[in-house]
Amino acid sequence: MALNEGAALALENITCTFAARNAGAASYTAVRDTTLIVGSGEFVSVVGPTGCGKSTLLNIAAGLLDPSAGSVHVLGQPLVGVNRHAGYMFQSDALLPWLSALHNVELGLKYRGVEPGAARGQAIAWLARVGLSGHGGRYPHQLSGGMKKRAALAQTLILDPKILLMDEPFSALDIQTRQLMENELLELWSADRKSVVFITHDLEEAIALSDRVVVLSAGPATHTMGEFAIDLPRPRDVAEIRLTPRFVELHRDIWHTMKDEVLKGYAQSQQK
Repeated sequence: MALNEGAALALENITCTFAARNAGAASYTAVRDTTLIVGSGEFVSVVGPTGCGKSTLLNIAAGLLDPSAGSVHVLGQPLVGVNRHAGYMFQSDALLPWLSALHNVELGLKYRGVEPGAARGQAIAWLARVGLSGHGGRYPHQLSGGMKKRAALAQTLILDPKILLMDEPFSALDIQTRQLMENELLELWSADRKSVVFITHDLEEAIALSDRVVVLSAGPATHTMGEFAIDLPRPRDVAEIRLTPRFVELHRDIWHTMKDEVLKGYAQSQQK
């Protein structure tokens, strides 16, 4: 069986080197010979030190960045240009400040040519699904941090992507709101089991959400250090699952693998 057979997303033997900005300076290899395979309906988190190339891999998966070497396949087909099967949820809010929450959520459907009435109906339904019924008329500055993230989830999921790419989407939230959003995400994900690539610095978050956790080395030339199957039962409450003996065991095993790389990454950041 081929490595990527049946995969929703397959990044194989990826190397990404950036040319030097200044004459005489050396080029920079962010990622080297790294493979990431995500199965259909699988929730995969990628963890690693700051600056290790996690977002680089996500941008390659989105088709926003071409690798220097290696191949990218989406649903079994080579990726050419932007990944039209993926929805991308950024760390910072992508809501347009001059549009209401409702108009932000329906905007993607309008760009796709969906009839305005149908787009409006779907947007209202999605706002209800993420707990924002009655808040569609509010503008982003009138929404709390958690409400903005709910609107961003609706904005992404209304387009029904096969693959969900998430770049530390909850990192700016307080811990209570963050856990509420993590449970919200799991509930929405469980409804249709999209394939998810979730980038995070938080190992506890990665374990609580995922089917599998991939650990990357410190950069430059980031590569995969290990992969861990998360055999915790579903459905999960992210706060309660952290208290179970198996969660503690998984956390210990994964941290043992990544601890030296985190320290290495921290040391590198102090030298800049």
